[in-house]
Amino acid sequence: MSIRPEYPATRKDDSVDVYHGTSVADPFRWLEDDRSAETAAWVGAQNAVTSSYLQGIPFRNALRDRMTSLVDYPRSSAPERRGPWLLFARNEGLQNQPVYYLQAGEEGTAEVLIDPNTLSDDGTTRVAGLTFDGQARYIAYMISHAGSDWQQIQVLDLATRTALPDTIDWVKVSAIAWQGDGFYYSRYPEPAAEDGVFSSKNEDHQVYYHALGTSQADDRLIYHDAEHPQRFHVLGTTEDERFAVLEISDRGQGKDGNAVLVQDARHPELGWLPIWTDFDDQLRVLDNDGDALLILTNRGAPNQRVVRVDPHHPSEDQWQVIIAERDEPLESVHTAGGRLFTLHLRDVTSRVAMHTYSGTHIRDVDLPGLGTAIGFDGERETQTVFYTFTSFTAPATVYKYDLASGVSSVYRAVTLPFDPSQFETRQVFVTSKDGTRVPAFIVARKGLVLDGNNPTLMYGYGGFNVSLPPAFSALRVAFLEQGGVFVQANLRGGGEYGEAWHQAGMKEHKQNVFDDFVAVAEWLIANRYTRSERLAIQGGSNGGLLVGAVMTQRPELAAVALPAVGVMDMLRFHTFTIGWNWIADYGSSADPDAFRYLYAYSPLHNLRDGVRYPATLITTADHDDRVVPAHSFKFAARLQEAHRGDAPVLIRIETQSGHGSSSLGKQIEETADVYAFVFDQMGVTPVFR
Repeated sequence: MSIRPEYPATRKDDSVDVYHGTSVADPFRWLEDDRSAETAAWVGAQNAVTSSYLQGIPFRNALRDRMTSLVDYPRSSAPERRGPWLLFARNEGLQNQPVYYLQAGEEGTAEVLIDPNTLSDDGTTRVAGLTFDGQARYIAYMISHAGSDWQQIQVLDLATRTALPDTIDWVKVSAIAWQGDGFYYSRYPEPAAEDGVFSSKNEDHQVYYHALGTSQADDRLIYHDAEHPQRFHVLGTTEDERFAVLEISDRGQGKDGNAVLVQDARHPELGWLPIWTDFDDQLRVLDNDGDALLILTNRGAPNQRVVRVDPHHPSEDQWQVIIAERDEPLESVHTAGGRLFTLHLRDVTSRVAMHTYSGTHIRDVDLPGLGTAIGFDGERETQTVFYTFTSFTAPATVYKYDLASGVSSVYRAVTLPFDPSQFETRQVFVTSKDGTRVPAFIVARKGLVLDGNNPTLMYGYGGFNVSLPPAFSALRVAFLEQGGVFVQANLRGGGEYGEAWHQAGMKEHKQNVFDDFVAVAEWLIANRYTRSERLAIQGGSNGGLLVGAVMTQRPELAAVALPAVGVMDMLRFHTFTIGWNWIADYGSSADPDAFRYLYAYSPLHNLRDGVRYPATLITTADHDDRVVPAHSFKFAARLQEAHRGDAPVLIRIETQSGHGSSSLGKQIEETADVYAFVFDQMGVTPVFR
């Protein structure tokens, strides 16, 4: 059904920027002010139109109810073992946030430690991370409200299960790294009231040490670089707390790597020891092995390797390679039981192996199938380690791995309220515009008929070295069981095939990402999985940019476009919050060469008057302080102005939410709206049994 709604009027002003001699109008600039009454009125008017339209879809509420029943099953994270304790998160089914439990040993009784559902009336307060101290006496944890990236650190005494008075505010892009009776953390200065908490640029990242029982005002400044306000400074510690490890990134200057400095607690008089001071390569300290550091790096190895480095003699020619680079990218390395667990990707699925700290290969880990393994983190003295395994048709099941025998056993099984075996996954490889082989996963009901008539939802991301491996979604089943086909395209710009794959989709090569996505869509059509009238394209954040670029470059390709929290203004993204951090992947309009390619694909700037664009449902949130909602506001206003078809252009602005749904309830409601919109535009009426 395509009925063009009556859109609210959107004022235009005369804002113009001049980039290297080119004048670029920005008539909806006023929508960047998310604190103004005029913007609030515009948001209210747009939400009213969108809500009326979506609520008018006759099967929308039935679809929501079906999703609610599909996701109503208990599920747990892999436990983290520290001292006598196991810590894990669990959702009994429909809780807005997972609850954190503490358990004495593998057979002990689990007790509630932190229940975020009690911290807000609407269920939008969540735990964003938590860490034991070295003696497993305390847990420090980060709280996020309403989906914001701003976090607050609080501390629990495990013996008494009581909260300490210690509270740390204005934390963002931070670890919690214990050393002694306190911890390190990273924060920004408190934003000025007139600048706004959720849209002002975040600069001047600083590292502090907090001693338990003291006020934040008394915290000791550990590291501050006033000359480089757009650098991240994140500090961690090795398990034995001997080394404090400071990672510094300079992504605001277009650098994709990081520097590493360490402090040796046995030699504090030496101060910060520079391990690596270049910002072009990535280094991550995994642990220390006595006096040496074990480091995962792509320096000299685009697919990554592990090296041993003497922090007192760190020159590259002294590095010892202990796990060499392979053809398959090394996605991550984890430590447990004095062993290194390597996770490689083979055509986007996990391969795990166990090694000694000297790099000797002990054995490959026999995983339950082709899919995604997450976990393998534990203390040096443990003899067992936990991980989860999932695929598109298997929910995340918790396994226990015995380091001595090499045997995996189910630790926590999952019982679903539906039969996932009715669906199947296949992986295809598509030739992109320049001949590159691009993988994609296709998930559908068994026995799918290839008649070009299947409702198809195609998802992509393609950026920031982020891989999209197989993952289960109970909500997605509501689409699949109606005959829908879900397609996940693994595009250049991601990390699926290592750093070369990433670099092939960044900066001046960003167009490759869009070409890859289009090539997969055209393959699906040519092979009669679907046709343009039954194709929806979806992506979030950098994936929202992907959808915006594809729909402006190829408006006839898909019937429905679903850009979520997208980066739509590629000329001004770096002026908001931590947007400058993305310059390393995108480039900046301040650079003449980068301006030319950014302007060429920026979704906001490539909408053309009189074009029939796909039916579009833009989604964003009022508390998104990562990709600020102004991107979506301006894109929606311009698209409503330019579009000349009958297909609706709607924007759904969630409240009390951030860069992604802030609670399960909100996720269900938004997904129901999205799927209802897709089915409605394709002329599909779901049947519920």
